[in-house]
Amino acid sequence: MIDEGIVKYSCEWVLGEAVALESIKSLIQWRNRIHKLGLIGVYDNGIGFGNISIRIPHTLQFIISGSQTGHLAQSEPEHYTVVTDFDIQHNHLTCCGPIQASSESLTHAAIYSYQPQINAIIHVHHPQLWHNLLYQVPTTLKQVQYGTPEMAKEMFRLFDQENLSQQKILVMAGHEDGFLTLGKDLDEAGEILMNYSNPI
Repeated sequence: MIDEGIVKYSCEWVLGEAVALESIKSLIQWRNRIHKLGLIGVYDNGIGFGNISIRIPHTLQFIISGSQTGHLAQSEPEHYTVVTDFDIQHNHLTCCGPIQASSESLTHAAIYSYQPQINAIIHVHHPQLWHNLLYQVPTTLKQVQYGTPEMAKEMFRLFDQENLSQQKILVMAGHEDGFLTLGKDLDEAGEILMNYSNPI
């Protein structure tokens, strides 16, 4: 049974206003560009995939695309939410906005909490690229599933043992087709993704 796209964390979702367009204009542009390439989207069974986030400067809070928004060709401010607090050990987070945070939010939280210089994360799916990158770049353990505290902790291991700080790309071995790029800003994370995915 495929469990892609299922939210596994416990979430306190506080319904709130959409994030101001001015603060996420670049986020929306990058997300829509990546969607056009098919790296964010929806499977035939209707399950969405892919997400994107940016850190709110000088905090551990971040803005991330909402759960099950992969089908949208064009995203809008109401498709993003702010993760205001998280507890990796207990697989719990709090978000505030018009939509619940992506199922991969705790992985983003782990990276932001561990690496203060990382301010943007892009998570995409592509079967061919996933196979090509598997074990060629920092790669999570195959038995570790997405959306779990174990996956969040894998981020720490990859930074400590597999040079993730320099490579800024990782593959999820136990999350078929899934990989992430990271950056000091959205442009860096996006350009790393474009470099690896050109041509697809």
